[in-house]
Amino acid sequence: MDEQKKVMMLGNEAIARGAYEAGVKVSAAYPGTPSTEISENLVKYKDELYCEWSPNEKVAMEVAIGASFAGVRALASMKHVGVNVAADPLYSMSYIGVTGGLVLVAADDPGLYSSQNEQDSRMVARAAQVPVIEPSDSQEAKEFIKFAYDMSEKYDTPVIFRTTTRLSHSQGLVTLNDRLNIEDKPYERNIAKNVMMPGNAKKRHLVVEEREKRLIEDSCDFPINRVEMNDTKIGVITSGIPYQYVKEALPNASVLKLGLVNPLPRKMIEDFAKKVDKLIIFEELDPLIETQVKSWGIKAIGKEIFTIQGEYSANMLRKAVLNEDLDIKEAAEVPGRPPILCPGCPHRSAFTVLSKLKIHAAGDIGCYTLGAVPPLGVIDTTVCMGSSISSLHGMEKARGKEYIKNWVAVIGDSTFMHTGVNSLMNMVYNQGTGTVMILDNSTTGMTGHQDHAATGKTLQGDEVPAINIPELCRAIGVKNVYEINVFDVEGLEKLIKQELAKDEVSVIITKTPCVLLNKTPITHTCQVDEEKCKKCGMCMKPGCPAITRLPNGVTRIDTTMCNGCGLCKSQCKFGAIVDVPV
Repeated sequence: MDEQKKVMMLGNEAIARGAYEAGVKVSAAYPGTPSTEISENLVKYKDELYCEWSPNEKVAMEVAIGASFAGVRALASMKHVGVNVAADPLYSMSYIGVTGGLVLVAADDPGLYSSQNEQDSRMVARAAQVPVIEPSDSQEAKEFIKFAYDMSEKYDTPVIFRTTTRLSHSQGLVTLNDRLNIEDKPYERNIAKNVMMPGNAKKRHLVVEEREKRLIEDSCDFPINRVEMNDTKIGVITSGIPYQYVKEALPNASVLKLGLVNPLPRKMIEDFAKKVDKLIIFEELDPLIETQVKSWGIKAIGKEIFTIQGEYSANMLRKAVLNEDLDIKEAAEVPGRPPILCPGCPHRSAFTVLSKLKIHAAGDIGCYTLGAVPPLGVIDTTVCMGSSISSLHGMEKARGKEYIKNWVAVIGDSTFMHTGVNSLMNMVYNQGTGTVMILDNSTTGMTGHQDHAATGKTLQGDEVPAINIPELCRAIGVKNVYEINVFDVEGLEKLIKQELAKDEVSVIITKTPCVLLNKTPITHTCQVDEEKCKKCGMCMKPGCPAITRLPNGVTRIDTTMCNGCGLCKSQCKFGAIVDVPV
């Protein structure tokens, strides 16, 4: 390869390329925005490494740990809330260390573009005493992850590679290099190091503390930490994407750009602070750097002038530091565009029935979370992956069987495989009562249609036996398991009523593929016969974006959006909606 070849890459694509160049041999992940594209790009190199979608982030982390034990470089990728799921093995691996280099990519989401919280993964890393590396552009993303593997092996530690949505989904020019030929490290049986029973863990904790001291001292000379001395009136300590805003808003300021954000290079920071008149710490989300620096007695300005919420920007920095009166023209007012289920989405049919029956739903993480918003409005709770079933169980144990007679738990097929299985086991084991609806659309829809254990296909494209969800539920001990086409509205309504009346655990699986999968060809669309339309608006109740109402009250269906699912047709009692062949 021409080592000087340059290409434009998303941050996630650059991370994948860096892992490839670093000689990674095993990659495991669970899809979650903004991290998903890492694995989707890394699988392009499947002839030279192994990639998988794991059922959840804990499993992904443990797969990568196993590969590290075996002596090869391994990668686990996930979004920030996935780090919570993977925390159990992560904390223990901080004590154990590595054989082959081990890197966990944690993709944070400042601004909550696709997440249920703004968790700062640096705080998790600090608690786990795991070093954190953070790049600020695509080129650094590629190079820094290679540095992360070298550091992992040198200091015998897993490394968290922290990114954010802005870095993950922004493009930059990247210089490509050849893949390193990293020899597999020989396995050496070491019970004292690798088996975390209390006696061993106590001794390994001492090792972790010594490692932290070494990193604090050595990191002052790491190439990923650098000082850019300019005008000394203002000095800024920053890292990641906020560095780009500093260079734009304060081009003449002196900057200490940190690539390693945990632990911090104390002497480097102290020396920099002495050289500037005013020290500003510019970091998104939690004041991790700021709190540490101020604890050393260094005078600095941080969250006093910057928010602890959301994404930062160059304009924020200009206004807070330079007190500039920004002449920013307000954007023209446009109609709001809330997120909405796609035309023909099978979830809409399920929610239409639940809405008609005035049923409350304990929700979960997925496209179907949109069932919380009007006009459907049936999702009452959403906490985290797999929580719907456990939440419903908790309601029943708190208030009794009658309390949940108008409640169901709603969960998707991928989320069920993620952590819903455990929750259903708990419900059966602890003699719960409740109706669980698994909205099986045959994919991981919200993150871009990734496969999972119940789809019959791996990330590498191999055809494999698919987990049979109905049989799995029966194996757990659920006696009442039903599959139904979600667009059989009358049948679904009858089935929900039937199961809610029981004092047992029931599972209703709406087995209907996502409309965007193209597994079923569109043979017809629906159209309104204006002569028969009574202008009642019943066809609009499901909220399909393909249906609009004309000034005269008659409804019209946009055939370019319609795929003939027939939900609107099932709502019309006057035969005004008809099928039209494509």
